[in-house]
Amino acid sequence: MSRVLIVGSANVDYTAALPRLPEPGETVSDGTLLINHGGKGANQAVAARRLGAEVRLIACVGDDAAGRDVRTALAREGIGVEGIVTTQAAATGTALISVDTKGRNQIAVAPGANRTLSVEHVQARAEDLAWAQVIVCQLETPLPTVRWVLEEARRRGVVTVVNPAPVPATPLDFFPLVDYLTPNAGEAARLSGAAANDAALAGERLVSRGVATVVVTLGEAGALAWHQGRLTRAPGFSVNVVDTTAAGDAFNGALAVAVAEGRALEDALRFANAAGALACTRRGAQPSLPTRKDVEGLLGGGSGTRG
Repeated sequence: MSRVLIVGSANVDYTAALPRLPEPGETVSDGTLLINHGGKGANQAVAARRLGAEVRLIACVGDDAAGRDVRTALAREGIGVEGIVTTQAAATGTALISVDTKGRNQIAVAPGANRTLSVEHVQARAEDLAWAQVIVCQLETPLPTVRWVLEEARRRGVVTVVNPAPVPATPLDFFPLVDYLTPNAGEAARLSGAAANDAALAGERLVSRGVATVVVTLGEAGALAWHQGRLTRAPGFSVNVVDTTAAGDAFNGALAVAVAEGRALEDALRFANAAGALACTRRGAQPSLPTRKDVEGLLGGGSGTRG
């Protein structure tokens, strides 16, 4: 089994499925409520585990019922949870999500305990970094913690994937430590200064800042990647979109698994695109994440669309 370590956030998600998304100051009623677990780190851990990897998670939750439930659910998935620390300084992270009938969403997050995941916490789990083939980080935890993980991964020769979401207000200074950077088109534009509709230029600029490989996710259009001076495009898959929540997390978890398995870039992107597409066909974050069998079924019978 491939070995993937996720360092990141863990939340409780409250999702309202609405007829349409509200305008500023507007209340939209007649929705239905879904309560699940989420957070980019936990979502990507579940995604990688369901796709066949051995997975460990380093995260921080509050000393509350929500935090205990998160830990229990992740352990039930078969994820190593020894690296999840509990703090009394903040509540477990919480996300409030609105989803319309076209699957589009609006998300507001109270990060809570995720913001207390310190350098000291990850230093205490150094054996997890030594164990991993691929380490995945996002930006819902403190940037000094992310940077330390990337530095230690580089020192140990472990491949790193950074999902730069959400994009912080301060510039990122660790691009040369990143093997795979995976922004969506909007994030790539903000990080690079390129136009939002020019993902290829955004990726090229980010590579010039030291990232080894930049993968820009493009929703239904799939993804493109800059690697060793070459631009690769991987088309998406046509699916019935219900809810796009966690589609990016499915993509990142799948990419980490594919990289750990030693797949070529084009094959890895196709595998990740299939996982992301399937996550759009079900409501919720972690409930939507596909299994290996699901992804292989789509890859075996589906064809790429809209490159």
